[in-house]
Formats: sequence, structure tokens, C-alpha cells
Amino acid sequence: MRAILLAGLVALIVTLLGTRGAIAVLVRRGYGQEIRDDGPTSHHTKRGTPTMGGTVIIIAVILGYAAAKLFTMRGPTASAMLVLFLFAGMGLVGFLDDFIKIFRQRSLGLRSKAKLAGQTLVAVTFAVVALQFADDRGQRPASPFISFTRDINWLHLSSVLVVIWVLLLIAGMSNGVNLADGLDGLATGASMMVFGAYTLICIWQFNQSCATAPGAKCYEVRDPHDLAVVAASLTGALFGFLWWNASPAKIFMGDTGSLSLGGALAGFAVMTRTELLVLLLGGLFVIITASVILQVGYFKLTNGKRLFRMAPLHHHFEMLGWEQVNVVIRFWIISGICVVTGLGVFYAEWVAGG
Repeated sequence: MRAILLAGLVALIVTLLGTRGAIAVLVRRGYGQEIRDDGPTSHHTKRGTPTMGGTVIIIAVILGYAAAKLFTMRGPTASAMLVLFLFAGMGLVGFLDDFIKIFRQRSLGLRSKAKLAGQTLVAVTFAVVALQFADDRGQRPASPFISFTRDINWLHLSSVLVVIWVLLLIAGMSNGVNLADGLDGLATGASMMVFGAYTLICIWQFNQSCATAPGAKCYEVRDPHDLAVVAASLTGALFGFLWWNASPAKIFMGDTGSLSLGGALAGFAVMTRTELLVLLLGGLFVIITASVILQVGYFKLTNGKRLFRMAPLHHHFEMLGWEQVNVVIRFWIISGICVVTGLGVFYAEWVAGG
């Protein structure tokens, strides 16, 4: 438990102090955010706000995890390293996207095909490697079964289908967080709640692990304690970053942050055997993504009519006249409800007998 707390504390301190320095450097270099001209007019005042703050989050998480490893004098595990690889790899794709936006002074970065190719390369590598590295019990970081709160035995997939399923999960979650990152602090606060939930889930799975406490209700999850360290590091990093990202934001996480956080969410879902539960834990991101899909589908089916005034959904409420802070707080409440419900379902499944 001390390693978990230390990881979160170190990551929090790094983002709380490091983001201030990053803001100064980014402002001096003129690395500011470009704003869509078709968005809410209130957003035009944000033009030039430093972006790529996700870089600080990534550094903080890695330093937090490294500090915990040094403190315990234990080596890293396959599961934790894979989640960190996915986290940093998706962040690299986002960083390239952000850098092109800044360098070319436009609101669009990487071309859609290049961005998709980068995400696919990182996701497929993660999925393939996660099916390797069996421990002495034959347990691998990823499972060939689709899972809810644990593996669903009748939903067995071949290795190829596992890779495709994981790819879809990573693409969905990373782009979901990316779409939510449109208002000051929205994606940061919502992600922080979900990673906090995964810290609790991983601690619970460690205490009820089949490796140490075999029984009818035990969890066949590899390296749950080390996953809890990574989840705590992510939670702490986002706490510190929110200090600077809350309205009025002094810095944006950019695609560097949103893609990496979405990838990490999917990574935890795969590693903890909660692939379908993450859709409930991260329900806000699902709702926001669904609003975009519905908007595009309705627009095409009705020859140009719009279901919402603007998509993603949070911009719709802005266009209705809601203050940005009100939208963010109410969406945080929705995210909190989703997280609490997901944790309740997770615990209820264990109480019911697994």
C-alpha cells in the first residue's frame, strides 16, 4: 500500500510543480492552442493558451511508478510495463498531432490516416505482446476471453480476434477521451475519477487474487498490485494537472494527454478483465462519443439537419447558453455517477459469488 500511495504522491507533486514550469516554457516558445472557427465564440479567447500539457502528465506517471519501484526495490511487472507502453505510445501519437497543429498554426494536426495508423501500430503491438509472457501459473497479462468484471468463459476469441477486439477498445476509449477534452478540466476530472476507481479495483483484485487467496471468488488477474501503482500514479498526476487545467485553464493537455489517457483506460480494462465494465466506469466518454455518432448519422439521414446544436454533447449545452463551468461540473457529476455505479456492479458481482 505504501508503494501505491508514494506513486500517487510523487506524480501529483511532479504535475503540480512541473506544469507551472511547462506553462512558462510553452508560452516563451509560442506553443499555443489553435481554436476551431466553427466552435462556440467564447472559446476564441482561449486561442494561444499553451497546449501539450499531456507531456507533463506522462513524465509524472512514469516518475511516480519509478519512485515506487525504487522504494520497494522490486522490478517492474509485464502488466504494468505494457500499460505504460500503451499510455506513452498513444501519447507520442498525440504529441505529433499537437506539434503539427502548433508548427503549422492550424486546428488540425496529423492527417486522419496517419493518426489512425499510429494508433493502430501502438494498439496492435500492445495486444500482441500482452498475449505473451505467461507466469509460472500460466497467467498472461491479457486474456483470450471478453470480460465484464472477470472473464466470460463462453466468449472465447482466437488470437487474431483478441487483437482486433483490443484494437477497437483502445481506439474507442482514446478517441472518447479526446472528444471530451473540449472544455477546461472536463477530461482531466473525469479521467481522474476513472483511474481512481481502477486503483480501488486493482487493490481489491490483489487482496482476492487466485495467486495468493485461491477460492471460488478469486480473480485471475496478473500483477494487480503493480497495476494499482500505475493507476494511483495516473490519479495523482491528474489531480496535480487539474490545478492548472481547471477553468480558466492555464494549459491544455492536448491530444498528447487525451489519447494517452484513453489508451491507459483501455489498457486497464484489458489487464483487469473489465473490458465491458469500462464502458460503465467511463460512461461519460461513451455518452460524448455517442453524441458525435448520432449527430453525424442524423445529419446524413436527414440531408443536413442536426440533432444537437453542436457535437460533442458538451458544446451543445454551451450553445444553449450554459456557462462553461456549469457544463463541466454537471458532466463531472455524470462521470461520478458512472464510476460509482461501475464500482457498485463490480463489488456486487463479487458478493453474489463470482
